[in-house]
Amino acid sequence: MKRINTAQLKQLVEAAIFVAEKPISKQQLKETVLNEFTVADSTLSKVIKELKLDYQPRGIQLVEVASGYRFQSLDALSPWLSKLWQENAPKYSRAMLETLALIAYRQPITRGEIEQVRGVAVSSNIIKTLTERDWIKVVGHKEVPGRPALYATTKGFLDYFSMASLSDLPNVDTFESMAESIASDSPLKVLNEAPSE
Repeated sequence: MKRINTAQLKQLVEAAIFVAEKPISKQQLKETVLNEFTVADSTLSKVIKELKLDYQPRGIQLVEVASGYRFQSLDALSPWLSKLWQENAPKYSRAMLETLALIAYRQPITRGEIEQVRGVAVSSNIIKTLTERDWIKVVGHKEVPGRPALYATTKGFLDYFSMASLSDLPNVDTFESMAESIASDSPLKVLNEAPSE
């Protein structure tokens, strides 16, 4: 195995994260661009930490999400950066966002349980769209008559919303206050009834 000095390692890791199409994990780095070199886990972690600090004062940040590391722009810059794209960001219906919130906070959950909380039927299109976006998936079947599918969020969901794990979700009180600031009569208050785990 070849040796690589810290400066070269830092350049290689930075470039690999920059050109990767998706977030890249430490394990993926070691198995691909670093497979010819002897690099200790602690050294790789130290280099990534240094890169995070290097980018902290800039408009681009190195962030860790569920699938690994990626560069992304600061959220505060999005009003200006969005002008680079002509198409508008997709608008999601309130029903879709409520369904996604229930799945995120109460997973695993069945479609029937979602409908019971929301008080209305969940459209097949909502489940299909969330599945196609790779935000939710079937993780099993509930052991009751009919064996309904159990839904849970995916790494794709965490990556899209820049979270490393579900523990990064806002707590229910914070989530409720955010929802109330958007709409004073938010039906998302039902999340307060979520069973604690």
